[in-house]
Amino acid sequence: MVSVFTGLFLGGVDRLLPLMQDSFPELGLTRKDCREMTFVESIVEEPINVDVLLGRDFHVRFMRGKADYLTEPIPEEAFQGIYDIFFEQDQETNGVLMFFPYGGKISEISESEILYPHRAGNIYTLLYYAGWDLESTDDTYQRHDNMLKKLFNYMTPYVAKNPRTAYINYRDLDVGTNNKVGHTSVQEASVWGKKYFKNNFYRLVHVKTMVDPENFFRNEQSIPPFNLVKDEL
Repeated sequence: MVSVFTGLFLGGVDRLLPLMQDSFPELGLTRKDCREMTFVESIVEEPINVDVLLGRDFHVRFMRGKADYLTEPIPEEAFQGIYDIFFEQDQETNGVLMFFPYGGKISEISESEILYPHRAGNIYTLLYYAGWDLESTDDTYQRHDNMLKKLFNYMTPYVAKNPRTAYINYRDLDVGTNNKVGHTSVQEASVWGKKYFKNNFYRLVHVKTMVDPENFFRNEQSIPPFNLVKDEL
């Protein structure tokens, strides 16, 4: 198991070091630990060569991800259970747990200001991730999926509740889906919709009803339009 700490600061090292020494002195960050680069250089892997962004090579790789939000720190003793789940997997199962810290400017914006509602009160979001190559064996997906679900269930006591919120860009059909056949009511869709959007879900229903009342752009987790006959206020 490997722990990697990655940070991106929009500014120079002379401005960063005093901030880090004040907020995280235990890290002992020094100038030699930092590398100044352009923003576009920061999005490519080592060795840094931005020309790779002009290429069209495509490596087929599958992934499965789930996400959580946390409003309180995970107790230190809870990490042992996380380690156990990772270590009990065979070497061909690659699991990753990513922490994305929140706060700062993101907490200053109201939940209803724009679509994204997960703001003040959240200290970070978690991504549970597993990836595998196209050439993997037939049971590879099931092994990775089982591992992620076990980890996700284990984390239940430590994450946001009522509802257990989720991040829309890590689309997860386990949180709920529309009906495969027939009408999906706004109330039914709110089971998964409020996990992604909280009360902004109903504002999205209003927009959907105006621009796509026939629900032409429909998928497993598309916002349903309000139906005056089938939906109740």
